[in-house]
This record gives sequence, structure tokens and C-alpha cells, in this order.
Amino acid sequence: MKVVILCGGKGTRLREETEYRPKPMVPIGGMPILWHIMKIYAHHGHTEFILCLGYKGDIIKAFFRNYHWATSDVTLELGRTKSVAFHDQPDELNWKVTLAETGEESMTAFRVKQIEKHLGDDDTFLLTYGDGVGDIDITASIDLHHKYSRTATLTGVHPPGRFGELGIGADATVTHFNEKPQSEGGYINGGFMVCDRKLFRHLDGNPGMMLEREPMNALVRGKELTVYRHNGFWQPMDTYQEFMLLNGMWARGNAPWKVWP
Repeated sequence: MKVVILCGGKGTRLREETEYRPKPMVPIGGMPILWHIMKIYAHHGHTEFILCLGYKGDIIKAFFRNYHWATSDVTLELGRTKSVAFHDQPDELNWKVTLAETGEESMTAFRVKQIEKHLGDDDTFLLTYGDGVGDIDITASIDLHHKYSRTATLTGVHPPGRFGELGIGADATVTHFNEKPQSEGGYINGGFMVCDRKLFRHLDGNPGMMLEREPMNALVRGKELTVYRHNGFWQPMDTYQEFMLLNGMWARGNAPWKVWP
């Protein structure tokens, strides 16, 4: 099952870092938050990734092109017969990464629409944002998705109060998707979604369409959106304060999203 990660936004609320690089490349403990997200999925056995690039996508391409140089000790022979030896064999050697250009100004629905061609024959794919981490049980979310066989399942997490709130009804259906709630509490969309290809019926060729608006609300109206309730750790990195929070947790060895060995 392939993992689609939205990596194209400009991250304007984290301008201290994103002026120079895309938000998925902002580091936690020396490695991009994107790497942390991919490690979460790889821990659950999902190592084929499709990255939806946009703003400063060349920096993400360069990171993966030079991955061994960035993560390994290297010995070079500079004589007439030049050679390079990488001393480490990271777990990421079995990753397959597709870097898809989806437009610098595109919104989330249009980015997802453009990567359909990279899914091959897969009927189901995983989808998340490139700026949030958590100790999500990916396998359990997939099991719930298959149990109800709806178009999409998103992970509901407990919020900082500034996020849109989910209404949850019987059989884990989403009853409303309120982008700007009037009160705090409940669950919000934390990403880490499981989607069937039926989702593409709700995505058109409009570069300005946001996945979180018309498509999500269409799924709600059709009772085609399930929520997997996650009561553990989840944290986005939207602001400099959140950047400092996540880096502080990593430095102290208290990073709940580090589910891999």
C-alpha cells in the first residue's frame, strides 16, 4: 500500500524556517519532519512513498538524491581510480520514493488528484500531511477502514483548539466537518488517512480545490467518511513554538512518535 504525503505548502506560519526550505524539510533532531513521518509508516510495513511536491520541492529532491551522503559516514579515494564507500546501511535502503511535482500554488485536493497515475493498480492508499507526527497505529486505522469499506478514513486526534472539529456519529461515521469551530475539545482531522480510489471521483481539475472542504463535505453527506479515533500523542509543526516543542522532546529522549527501534 503506497503512502502519499502532501509536501507542497508554503508553511507561512513557520516563516522563520520555511523562508529557506519547505516545511516538510524543517528538522527535528537533525532530520526533516518528513523523514520522521516516513519512519512511522515504515515501522508499520509501508515503505513505498509518493511525495506531492510544490514550494521549494527541489530541496526535497536533493535530500533524497543525496540521502547516503547526508546520513552515512563516507570514505573517498581521490586518486586516479576514484571511489566512494558508504559505511552505514540504514533501514531506509528498502524505501521506494516517487517525487511528484504537483504545482507550487496548488491546493491539497489538486495535489492528490495528480498522483493517481502513480498508484498503479492499488485500490487503497494512505494519505497524510507533511507536518504532523504522532504515535498513530497505522495498522489499526487500515483495519477499521476495511471493516466499514467507506471511501476514506481519517485519524481523529485531540486538538490544540484552533483546528476544525469533527462530529462523530454511529458506526464511526463523520456527521459534520466544521473547519472553524466555536468551542474547543472533541476530535479534529489529524491526517494519517486511508483512502480508496473512489476518492478521485470527488477531485476535479481545479488547482484551487482544498481536500478539506468540498471533497470532505461530500463524503460526509454521503456517509462515506470514517474516523479512526486516536487518543495518544499527536502534534503538528505549524509555528516556531511547535518547532521548538518537538525539537525539545526529541533532545530529551521523550518523543512519543518515535515508534521505530
